[in-house]
Amino acid sequence: MEIEPDWRGFFYAAQKPSKIRKIIIGTLSLHEKRSLFVAIYGFLFFPSEEQYFLKPRRLQSCCSVLHLLRAGVSAGFGGALLAGFICFLFFRRKNRKWRSHSSDLLFRSGSLEPSLKKNPESGSLQCGTQYFRYEELHEATNGFNPSSELGDGGFGTVYKGKLRDGRIVAVKRLYENNFKRVEQFMNEVEILNRLRHHNLVSLYGCTSRHSRELLLVYEFVPNGTVADHLHGNLAPRGALTWPLRLRVALETATALAYLHAVEPQIIHRDVKTNNILLDGNFHVKVADFGLSRLFPVDATHVSTAPQGTPGYVDPEYHQCYHLTDKSDVYSFGVVLVELISSMPAVDITRRRHEINLSSMAIGKIQSGDLAELVDPKLGFETDWEVKRMITVVAELAFRCLQREKEMRPAMDEVVEVLRRVESGDDHAKEERTGEMEEPTKTTIDEMRLLKKVDEPPSPDTVMHQWSSRATTPHASG
Repeated sequence: MEIEPDWRGFFYAAQKPSKIRKIIIGTLSLHEKRSLFVAIYGFLFFPSEEQYFLKPRRLQSCCSVLHLLRAGVSAGFGGALLAGFICFLFFRRKNRKWRSHSSDLLFRSGSLEPSLKKNPESGSLQCGTQYFRYEELHEATNGFNPSSELGDGGFGTVYKGKLRDGRIVAVKRLYENNFKRVEQFMNEVEILNRLRHHNLVSLYGCTSRHSRELLLVYEFVPNGTVADHLHGNLAPRGALTWPLRLRVALETATALAYLHAVEPQIIHRDVKTNNILLDGNFHVKVADFGLSRLFPVDATHVSTAPQGTPGYVDPEYHQCYHLTDKSDVYSFGVVLVELISSMPAVDITRRRHEINLSSMAIGKIQSGDLAELVDPKLGFETDWEVKRMITVVAELAFRCLQREKEMRPAMDEVVEVLRRVESGDDHAKEERTGEMEEPTKTTIDEMRLLKKVDEPPSPDTVMHQWSSRATTPHASG
């Protein structure tokens, strides 16, 4: 093939007496005796092997050259666009096949990756979650029938359902038209997918219908919430004796301590008796991680708009938007007071300064009127051993409810205290020399001398406008 130097790097003519085939990628065919093709720098054209190139004829005029140049540039540009479009279709089709194949593998295997175990006593971290088809969950909840509804919260409604394999589950359906739903969905999946602890509600899987309807599938916990048994519809049964209440406190504290110990640290944000579920044997399952956030290891607090439930919110978090693990400790202190009093965290039927249970508890403890706070059915006045244990738990609750977070114990210390109370060894540490001199080791008598707090430690629904993210009974998601 000969190309005249004058035309090299610019354009050349190609001539063939018959059909020209296999242009570009072999998909185009032109039926003309003479055809002109222009090779523009950056684009390659591949004719058939029968194609041969000739030295171009000298064009007779400048107009002819310009006309040929325009035609060549147009043809080259059009050919490049066509080639790009064909490549786009090819790779798009290939990507769809790959995604379809991956999805089929997910549905068959039920997980993304093998599980990664970590300390079976304290819990485990696992990678991968089961993906359910929307049709299966629609069928399991009878079309999300209102009769299957277990409760609703700030981001979604929870339904009871039965899967095709016979499992009873709680399906959380995140609200449509909620612009935060995708963030919420990804947050819950990311967190719950990695956590395994015997006192945390387990996430079975999730699904998404065209990324518009987001569903989470949790284990179903059948025996209601602690709130139900303390002051709700199940309270008349009197099932929660003091030993059971103490175990509820210990198991809840253990679950929270686990969340605080993982890396990155996890703050629950909405610790309350409505989020503490009970199984058939009255063992705890802490639920509703909808407000949880991964907590960076190098951060001392997370600044964010306050979220939670009135009566349980850390006052420092509410005022300064500073969220720490001590915010969960404060909320747990309210739970402890509920366990010894059987009263709700907020009750507008109580006297004004006692509407907020945490404020009421602090006042009773400081004034030495603990007996007025304790549920009489627990035997506080008739059983010395019960009185001793409740007194220690009340002291612990008082420490958790301190307005300054530095004065509150860490959750692992809370677990240690509750274990000693349960085992009857709660006096052992007090007998050690010098330990009671620390500011955070004050006794109940010393606490009575502390300055009383005039304003409520936590906002309540009467005094403040509040958008609760509560999840109602049985809603294990």
